[in-house]
Amino acid sequence: MSLECETEYAFPNGVNNWPSIKIPDRTDSLSASQTTDPRSSSEANRILVLLVIAVGINYIDRGALSVSAPLLAHELALSPARLGLLFSAFFWSYSLLQPVAGYLIDRYDAKRLLGGGYLLWSLATGSVAWISRFDELFRARLVLGVGESVAYPAFSKILIQYFPENRRGFANSLLEAAAKIGPAITILLGGLFIARYGWRALFASLGALSLLWLLPWTLWGPAAVARDQPSEGDRVSVRQIIGRREAWSTSLGLFGFGYVWSFLLSWLPTYLVNERGFTMRSVALLGSLPFWAMAATSVLGGWLSDRWIATGASVTRVRKTFVRGGLLFCCVTLFPVVFARNSHLAILLLVASCLALGFVASNVWAITQTLAGPRAAGLWTGIQNAIGNMGGVASPYVTGLIIGRSGSYFLAFAACSAVLLAASVAYGAVLGEIRPLNWDTNS
Repeated sequence: MSLECETEYAFPNGVNNWPSIKIPDRTDSLSASQTTDPRSSSEANRILVLLVIAVGINYIDRGALSVSAPLLAHELALSPARLGLLFSAFFWSYSLLQPVAGYLIDRYDAKRLLGGGYLLWSLATGSVAWISRFDELFRARLVLGVGESVAYPAFSKILIQYFPENRRGFANSLLEAAAKIGPAITILLGGLFIARYGWRALFASLGALSLLWLLPWTLWGPAAVARDQPSEGDRVSVRQIIGRREAWSTSLGLFGFGYVWSFLLSWLPTYLVNERGFTMRSVALLGSLPFWAMAATSVLGGWLSDRWIATGASVTRVRKTFVRGGLLFCCVTLFPVVFARNSHLAILLLVASCLALGFVASNVWAITQTLAGPRAAGLWTGIQNAIGNMGGVASPYVTGLIIGRSGSYFLAFAACSAVLLAASVAYGAVLGEIRPLNWDTNS
């Protein structure tokens, strides 16, 4: 579809580091009023900082079970299959509630919904310190998933209103970097903390410290993210979104990404301890390296993609290059980990794999936000995250079954490589042009 009417747009408030861009003068495009004006650049940056911190805490709390698993499983006498079930329990409630969370975010105040979810997941994290049975721990993981389900729909809703296209990649990359720094901190500092004080003290400390974020969010969070919401007749329905090929493409692509990411997030510490013979202290120092690497390329990928788009490159070409290239490179570096005779070579390959995934992570949500636009950002994110995080449901549990029955990680790494290839196909062959969709004409 040709775009005939364009208007020149330059960023307000003295932000001169970004070149002026042309935004199509169409109702389905992201207008200046929907992205930057009247909200100031300083306000947008302040909110972004708070969101980045929230994402980091989100993944620190989520990953606490992973770094605790070697000792926790021994104390509670958990088999690999039961441990895998615990890892996946979080994703059960998290995935199933994503569409509900997206629906609510598109209709109500994202600030309050995110704050409420944050409070719930912090309390769920802290409660694990007093748990001594499998069923209690399973319920705590389910509650954690309920609380965190509002996070990414809220992030998308807020970012799409505060950041235009050629700044959105970098904004998303900072969130994704925080999502990778969270597990890195959990493994590095959490591993050292557990070695000295035990896993129960870790959960108690995380639950208490996490609550501190709510104070600045209450004071400085967005005043009314939902104030630009469309009228009832203009809202986008679930049927409209799931009827789009683009929605299925991004959802299935995220499934592959989520499968591998959940595998690393859940099983990497246990793999390094049980299969590679690392101590908890060694896991803390070396096991965190892949996540630091992923955080670095998340930021780099977001910055490079925005700069490339700012030079006039097609959004479709830029986003697909980063996503497909990252998925394929991760595939060819992750599978050989299981064959590496030297443990340090295995760490090097894991670092290379996560470097590649970082380039993917920085562009995944920018694609979704461009396609969905402000009218459907929350709901589309919820639906996509629900389908995508089914990979998080499957990966930890399937890996536990594989290890329990075969006593080897070979098939677990092979499964990761297969889903990476499938995700690359979803983003390449199935996803078409990346442009704002016109929900009034369904085109």
